[in-house]
Amino acid sequence: MSKPLLLSIAIPSASFPALQRHPQQRQCLLALPKVVTSARVGLPTSGDHITTVGVKRPDFGSGGQPVPIYVNSFVTTIPSSILHHYDVVISPSEKTLPARMTMDLIRRLQFDVAPQIFTPRCVYDGRKNIFSIRRLPFDTGSQEFDVTLADASASSSGKGPKVYKIKLTHVAEINPEVLKRFINGDQSHDNAVLTAITALNVPTMNYPFNVRSFFTNRETKDIGAGLELWRGYFQSIRPAMGKMLINVDISTGTMYKHGPLLRLCLEYICKNDPNALAPKRGLPDRERLRLQRFISGIRVLTTHAGPSGEVQTPRVIKKLSTAGASSLTFQMREGQTMTVADYFKNTQNKPLQFPDVICCEVGSGALIPLELCTVPPGQLMRKQVPPEKTKDVLDFATKKPGDRLRSIVNGLGVLAYGQSEYVRQFGMTVDHAAGPLKVQARVLKPPMLKYGAGSRQLTITPRDGAWNMVDKRFFKPVAIERWVVVIYERQARFNENAARDMVNGLVGSCRDVGIKLADNPMLFWENGQGRIADQLRAAGAACAKKHKAGPNLMVVILPEGGNDIYTSVKHFGDITMGVATQCLKSSKCFRAKPQYYANVCLKINVKLGGINTIPDPSSVSVLTDQHNPTIVMGADVCQSRVIHPAPGSDGRPSFTALVANVDSDTAKYIAASRVQTSRQEMIEELESMSHHCLSMYMKYRQMAEKKAAGNVAPKRIIFYRDGVSEGQFKQVLEQELPLIKKACASLKINPKITILVVGKRHHVRYAVLRVVALAATSSLYRFFPQSERDADRSGNCRAGTVVDREVSHPTEFDFYLQSHGGLLGTSRPAHYSVLYDENNFSADALQSLSFALCHVYARSTRSVSIPAPVYYADIVCSRAKNHYDPQGTVDFSDSATQVDDAQASSSLEAFRRGFKPLHQSQSTLMYFSCWSDTPPRRSQLVASASEMPSFNVVCPEFLLVAARIPLVAVGLPLGLGILSGYPTAEVASSDWYKNLRTPPGRPPRQVFPIVWPMLYISMGYASHLAVKALDNALSPSARSDCQLALSLYYTQLALNFAWTPLFFGAKKTGTALIDSGLMAMATFYMTKLLAEHSPPAAYLLLPYCAWLSFATYLNGGIWWLNRCDTGESSLSLKRSD
Repeated sequence: MSKPLLLSIAIPSASFPALQRHPQQRQCLLALPKVVTSARVGLPTSGDHITTVGVKRPDFGSGGQPVPIYVNSFVTTIPSSILHHYDVVISPSEKTLPARMTMDLIRRLQFDVAPQIFTPRCVYDGRKNIFSIRRLPFDTGSQEFDVTLADASASSSGKGPKVYKIKLTHVAEINPEVLKRFINGDQSHDNAVLTAITALNVPTMNYPFNVRSFFTNRETKDIGAGLELWRGYFQSIRPAMGKMLINVDISTGTMYKHGPLLRLCLEYICKNDPNALAPKRGLPDRERLRLQRFISGIRVLTTHAGPSGEVQTPRVIKKLSTAGASSLTFQMREGQTMTVADYFKNTQNKPLQFPDVICCEVGSGALIPLELCTVPPGQLMRKQVPPEKTKDVLDFATKKPGDRLRSIVNGLGVLAYGQSEYVRQFGMTVDHAAGPLKVQARVLKPPMLKYGAGSRQLTITPRDGAWNMVDKRFFKPVAIERWVVVIYERQARFNENAARDMVNGLVGSCRDVGIKLADNPMLFWENGQGRIADQLRAAGAACAKKHKAGPNLMVVILPEGGNDIYTSVKHFGDITMGVATQCLKSSKCFRAKPQYYANVCLKINVKLGGINTIPDPSSVSVLTDQHNPTIVMGADVCQSRVIHPAPGSDGRPSFTALVANVDSDTAKYIAASRVQTSRQEMIEELESMSHHCLSMYMKYRQMAEKKAAGNVAPKRIIFYRDGVSEGQFKQVLEQELPLIKKACASLKINPKITILVVGKRHHVRYAVLRVVALAATSSLYRFFPQSERDADRSGNCRAGTVVDREVSHPTEFDFYLQSHGGLLGTSRPAHYSVLYDENNFSADALQSLSFALCHVYARSTRSVSIPAPVYYADIVCSRAKNHYDPQGTVDFSDSATQVDDAQASSSLEAFRRGFKPLHQSQSTLMYFSCWSDTPPRRSQLVASASEMPSFNVVCPEFLLVAARIPLVAVGLPLGLGILSGYPTAEVASSDWYKNLRTPPGRPPRQVFPIVWPMLYISMGYASHLAVKALDNALSPSARSDCQLALSLYYTQLALNFAWTPLFFGAKKTGTALIDSGLMAMATFYMTKLLAEHSPPAAYLLLPYCAWLSFATYLNGGIWWLNRCDTGESSLSLKRSD
């Protein structure tokens, strides 16, 4: 039985230098409580001969309250025997072969081609490395093998199986003893250590893979649209202080649903009939292209045998055909022309059930009907998850701390290290019995924050990473004399009353926090289909005409799905005109609470130059030292999915950002942003960006803070760098540090520099020690109880939890800090690595400083997960799209493909030319503090997930066409009413009907011929308004709602048509009652949907809703009162009366 696949788990690749004993270290340890001191037993020490990449650890932190926690890591043993490392070369190149295929080839080599050589089995990392516990019996240092895949051995062309040449070359012997020396501080991090860590990671591989995790179908969730979620497990063997750890975490993989490809395609386009995929039957080309983007690149298996009876090779879909199998022709080898459908019928004895359906084109160029393909399980969908599925993904991925730790511990059974022949033969064991690693952490004291005059409390202390703005004024509020409101929502939906409510709410909240905001802005309703820049320019001109000056602020109300409008607004404000803009969603403004507008005020104030709050100088003495003025920088390279190159695409650039404070209170920040080479992680133009930030800092101190000319330059630079891996630390020191120093030299200053790398994407998580009941029999699944006082209300560790022992680097200066309070799920600490430190900071100093900087993020009244300058840099990167003209030719779509070097160079130049600089008036302001500028991360994702996804129901096109014509829309229900009621008119006048017992409230018979025509006309015109709303809808959710509403309209129309024959013709009062109830429910829900997207349509349906409620009551009463009579009876509520 073959072993399931896994490849490419995250393997630490950074240098691991040694520990330098700091003079203060002994004093630090003596000051700690006993329990902390005991945790120091066995921690590594090192001498001066040990080399490092970053800074050697100067000391350990001692500040804060000690608290015991678990870490999602388990102690593992180090093998004692020598390992042998072999280099792998596969021809054709293993770089171009799919990783799964290289794994299959090596498996075939070991089990079938040369089992006598590969016993016991070796382990393979999927690319270039094989490791063995013994030296392989090669005649020389290398040997070449010919390997074929039996599944691919024959083809319809009659050629023989494809032969791959695999050459193995002995590279080195690995002595695991180097790891023992390394974790004890007696070994520098060199290639031997790195190779040994790699060798230990490989035996743990299993299951379908991505870069960091593997996934198993033991826990799945079907989310529709051809997708399902799989539970995944991250695993990585890492060196720690005095021990090797295997770090385990859970993750979520979005997989293509396995099974027939035809079924997957139908589910994605929300259809049931396979012929919906037939161009002859009306498949729109845009729908085919959308489907093509979704399934391109996935592997499929064919369900038909080849000419010789063999099973065909797995194929990779390249694209979809433009015609069906019955229309696609190709030339046979003998010269005759044949359609794809005829080929499978005549040569494969496989007549197609759906010959008009499109085909998929695979890598070889062959066309295969969709119905003959199946999707194997375990294929990751690497494209963006559809927005309407975000909630499903979050529900599946989000776990509270106790549940997450339970899953991790349960995951050890899935990982089955003890049952793996590879793990056993390498002499490795994982200490299951000890459970997750227990670590002594500390909870740092939060910084105090200062607010402005008029606040009830001038200074506050956050609790669990949060505070509120009740009775508080901004430290420096702004005054806004002129502002305009531009509304892109339909006026019928967002009318003048709604606009005034929004204005009053915003004005009131601004006054509460000290902002002076005029209460009479000019209001403009505009069409989002027009030129946004011209509309905003006209609004600004109208304001200037009225007030003799342009607006200080433009508030823009966006409709649902107004992303393109948002980008145009930001380009206009930030780049073209230099005016502050604040975008609000119309849906958020309806009945918005004061807290919503208070959050908006946080953004508006800093955009216009105000200051919301500052850290109390006593909390950040490092920053407020008058003798050592300090500038704090945050840098990032864009990793946004929308604007960062997609996998396999080299034609789009990366974007860089540098953010720095200009004031002494580290509350006012400026930014610089650039375009650079695709996938380039080092910041190429850091010198010019640093020069800009440093010069602006000096200028602000001189002009705004009135510092003496000799005291404007910074004496210290603290540089936080995000977006680099451990393996790139040396590049930061060799490439970026010199650029910062060059910028300083050009300004004739010489500040001392400290560089920290902040990593948020690691997989070390903390969980408070507490009782968690586990359904297991082993003591492994039992937690020892601890006080709930150690956790916040979400069950997470408290904000300020810091760890610099046990799981930290054996010798280098690093720490883990969880700086934010929990909301949903399990919070993730950030990892700080100190690479360079001319300032000789202690561990306590950098830990408390980093924690304090997480509290000065202006957009929130909660501490954030990384220091504010780095967070801002991430936002600036994500806003890079706004620097481009929305009407320009630069393509930011997510459908880019692989390009050659010439195309990539040309594309990069186009991006460079199109990148427009900030308007001068915005370059000194925090323009990046906006409503929805950041990627969907952490709490923003949670907020968006609260909106339920829409139903994917599509109304048939011919019914939409009918509703688009007003006369047809009105005439259809009238005609159906006459057609339904005429045949039963005589029954309505019969003795049977007259003798029925009726409930109270039955109207006279003369009412019905008047009421029903009026209702038919109103509902018919409502359907016309609904289809207009559908045609004008911008967002997928709005279109989905309108499609569902129209489907319900025609459903209730059919039920309406059926009621009279059931009631009068068949005299089935009970059945008619069910019909009436279904009709009412369909109409009520249809009205609810249209109330948001077409209010006039909803108003027209309200009388119909009321009448159906009354009619259902009468129908139910008649059925009940006459239920014991012979036959069924009912009251005429229809046009027959």
